[in-house]
Amino acid sequence: MAVEAVEAARRLAPRLAARAARHDRDGTFPTEDFADLREAGLFGLMVPSELGGSGARFAEYTAVAGELARGNGATALVFNMHASVTGALGAVTEELADALGVSDEALVARDRLLAEAAAGSWYAVAMSERGAGARLSQLTTVYHRVDGGYHIKGAKTFCSGAGHADAYLVAARSAADQSVVSQFLVPASPDGLRVEPTWDSLGMRATASHDLHLDVTVPADRLLGGVEGLALVIAQLMPHWLVASYAAVYVGVARAAVDAAVEHLTARGLTSLPAVRARIGRADAAVAAAQLAVAEAARRVDEAPGDAETNRWVWRAKLLAGTTAAEVAASMLEAAGTSATRRGHPLERLYRDARCGSLHPATSDVCADWLGVAALGGDPDRDGSTPRW
Repeated sequence: MAVEAVEAARRLAPRLAARAARHDRDGTFPTEDFADLREAGLFGLMVPSELGGSGARFAEYTAVAGELARGNGATALVFNMHASVTGALGAVTEELADALGVSDEALVARDRLLAEAAAGSWYAVAMSERGAGARLSQLTTVYHRVDGGYHIKGAKTFCSGAGHADAYLVAARSAADQSVVSQFLVPASPDGLRVEPTWDSLGMRATASHDLHLDVTVPADRLLGGVEGLALVIAQLMPHWLVASYAAVYVGVARAAVDAAVEHLTARGLTSLPAVRARIGRADAAVAAAQLAVAEAARRVDEAPGDAETNRWVWRAKLLAGTTAAEVAASMLEAAGTSATRRGHPLERLYRDARCGSLHPATSDVCADWLGVAALGGDPDRDGSTPRW
């Protein structure tokens, strides 16, 4: 099933690419892309097979994300958020559930959400906030218990897919204990959710990463895991969904930049120039190296999730992918020349999209600092001037 998903993503990529320029130009959400993803069954990629999904592992997710990103990086980036939610939920084994204190009732609720994803629902992530970024420990959105559930109030930013998703993974702090950070899957339908159109960015313009305002009550079974305070624990246990999942997207964007440059240069008869060939060769090698780093991180995640060396590869993958995408896209644009900088040219869009890779959390500077602390023998999750999460 997971192999079929990779093939489906590869088949869809040209269709996504054909629409990418229009959505980038207009800053509109690619709803047709997501209809294609739903029809291909990709919303169930990370859902266990017994719940109707593909039962993919992390390595298979990275392969799918890379193929989608060769078509449209913005679509792949939003899909990454959905895969992160379903992948993290699906990875909670019975053993881990026991260790975390997750009840049988909470697992039943979890399975229902995963089955709905396999049937075509898709989920966005509402984590980042102005002034806090993606650091869970710094959030200002709060929740408190009410009869039958929880009331959540606050504002989120950079919520990719805002106004289009079926539900939002919302991180919030307990009003009763500010050290407790929990996550809720908030349906898109309730009153109390408002999308503020704020997304008008340099790159990834089609992600609809608008602000989301919440003043909403959700039933108790929408608390993920059924236990308060799991958000920071899960971030520590599964950093690959918060870090390396982005890496797969930006390796795909980098590869798309090489593909676009080759097409452009071939059409203009410029491939005989030694400088052009050298740029293509260096770019090809750089993308292949970043892809190998992502593949190694993914292999280790599947074999030894949460292991110290696994996590080092997770952070390496994000650092290398973000840096490589920006450098490769810039080089390919320079090789192609001024004509490729015109609005609507694939390389112009890919250059802007690729530049976002180092900025998405964890940023390249944060990744490098994490790796530096680890190399120096410290605890990279705790040693630093600011909290990682």
